[in-house]
Amino acid sequence: MKELPDLPLYRPNVGICLFNRRGEVWLGERLTAPGSREVNPYRWQMPQGGIDPGEDIEEAAFRELHEETGVRTARILLTTPGWLAYDFPPRYRRKGKKWIGQRQKWVVMLFEGSDDEVDLNAHEPAEFERWRWARLDELEGLIVPFKRQVYAELVDAFRPLAAVIEGELR
Repeated sequence: MKELPDLPLYRPNVGICLFNRRGEVWLGERLTAPGSREVNPYRWQMPQGGIDPGEDIEEAAFRELHEETGVRTARILLTTPGWLAYDFPPRYRRKGKKWIGQRQKWVVMLFEGSDDEVDLNAHEPAEFERWRWARLDELEGLIVPFKRQVYAELVDAFRPLAAVIEGELR
C-alpha cells in the first residue's frame, strides 16, 4: 500500500472498513440530495469522516462508525500506518475551504453485533439511505471514480485479512 506523508492541504479523515464474520464489508449508499434527479451508480462507500481537533484515530473511527451506521459492537483489528489521499473533483470543492482533498487513515474493524444494530438515522443528518454487506472485490465498481485508487489499494491490502476472517470465524 502506497502511503503518503501528512499533507497539509488534505483534510484529515478516517475511513472504516467494517468486516462481518463472513469476510464481507459494510457499504452504505449515500443519500441523494432532496429534490435531486441525479442518477449516480457510484454512491456506495464505506463509512468515513473528519478527525476532530484533539481526537485520535481510534476515537474518530468509533465516533464516525456510530454516527453513520449506528454500530457500537465492533473491535479494531488494525489501522493503516500511513496516510492515503485523494483529490476532490473541482465541483466538490467548496468556496473558501482550504482542502483540495482528503488524507485518510483506515481502521479495520470486526462487527460483533447483529444486523439489526445498524441504524442509518443514529445521527442527524443521515448520510446513507441504504446499506448492505459486500465482497471486497465488488467495491471498485461501486465507488465514485475519484476515490477508486484508494479503494483499490485497500482491497489489495485487506484481501488476505478478509480470507482469514471468513475462514476462521464462520
